[in-house]
Amino acid sequence: MFTRLFFISIVLSLIVSLSACVTTNTGNAPVPNPEKAHDAHLNLGLTYLQKDNREASRRHLEKALRLQPDSAPAHNGLGMLYQLTGEMSLAETSFLRAIKEDAEFTQANVSYGRFLFEQERYEEAYRYFEIATKDVSFQQRALALTYMGQTALMLDKKIKAKSLFDHATNIDNKLSLPMIELAELYFDENNYAKSKEYLDRYMDISGRTARSLWLGIRIERIFGNKDNEASYALALRNLHPYSKEYLSYKNELLKSN
Repeated sequence: MFTRLFFISIVLSLIVSLSACVTTNTGNAPVPNPEKAHDAHLNLGLTYLQKDNREASRRHLEKALRLQPDSAPAHNGLGMLYQLTGEMSLAETSFLRAIKEDAEFTQANVSYGRFLFEQERYEEAYRYFEIATKDVSFQQRALALTYMGQTALMLDKKIKAKSLFDHATNIDNKLSLPMIELAELYFDENNYAKSKEYLDRYMDISGRTARSLWLGIRIERIFGNKDNEASYALALRNLHPYSKEYLSYKNELLKSN
């Protein structure tokens, strides 16, 4: 999560870029530079989207599209905005337009894949994630592999999912999401030592999330480490008292009493 100060600095730098770069001097008369203006509005639109300033994001993304109607990144940005505002039909249209305008814009395949996943259209989502993961130059390829692995789990392809999560951690050993997925998979296979290994790696990066603490409780219980189990349980209660994981823990306690 970026800090407010960090976001403000980005916006200010982009505003400076906008005022400085949207024109090109030809003699004494400044001539508008549509490409640079498009880029500035696109960046502002995405920055405002990240800040959850939806109206400002829409305004700048629409300005970017007026300057470049075939802009795949702008269509993709609008898709994410529409998804956020619950306008699913418009979101899907925007994602598909982004892919149509630039088949090599891999981020659009990832964005549309996430959209499809949230709509529980797993077969379709899997195909778009698969397209994205084939782009070896994509900077977020490890994340795309992780998303594909999560989709594989929903399609009951556990062996494939494990392979995808492994691949993701090999590409980016600082990405925590595939680690918790592997920790869960190994736990389900009764490979508790391997499960703990990945859980520890996950917690080193992402800290004590509700999911990791609940898994930690179950692992430590298997190994008979009552102090560690109690420590995780206390952290789960204090840090995530309204989580589904804490409810699962409480329900388990009730059953055992």
